[in-house]
Amino acid sequence: MAEFTAKDVQRLRRQAGVGMMDAKKALVEAGGDMDKAHDLLRERGLAQAAKRADRDANEGTVGSYLHHQSGHPVMGVLVELACETDFVAKSPEFNEVADDIAMHVSWSAPRWIERDEVPGDVISHERDLIARSARSEGKPDAIIPRIVDGRMEKFFVENVLNDQEFVNSQKYEGTVGDMVKTLAARVGENVKIRRVARLAVGEQES
Repeated sequence: MAEFTAKDVQRLRRQAGVGMMDAKKALVEAGGDMDKAHDLLRERGLAQAAKRADRDANEGTVGSYLHHQSGHPVMGVLVELACETDFVAKSPEFNEVADDIAMHVSWSAPRWIERDEVPGDVISHERDLIARSARSEGKPDAIIPRIVDGRMEKFFVENVLNDQEFVNSQKYEGTVGDMVKTLAARVGENVKIRRVARLAVGEQES
């Protein structure tokens, strides 16, 4: 029989944002291991969030971030974070995540939100450049496709918001896309980043 206390159940409830019975069941399945139980709940929540991905998300909020530190350009970011209900849209956690994403965007300057948004001609151009560069480095033709795939992953991480590691790893360890999925699992709704606008004084548009 797994050994854990009522306090363990309460702590897991707060961490994972689930009900008492779900927390208790996860601890039983994990043999009382708090970390394993949390992972179990997260996996189930993310699976449910994936099933909700096609549902309409017509509510939401606009997160914002304004950077005006001395010696750096004035910069502002707006992020539209969408969800299904007004109740979730008004919650402090939802709005905090929207603001966190806006802060991240100020630092990372992504060009697209999701990989599907990257135009096919841009991907083809990048793959061609990487292949030519690899050949000029003297790489064997047999391994060039693998090199191209590997460097394309780096391209996506540098340019696609959902693929980027969240800038504040002490607050959330994982990609921005994972952070949004985790939020979706916690609130029980389809959550997505719909639009991003980033402006910096003196910065040229790409």
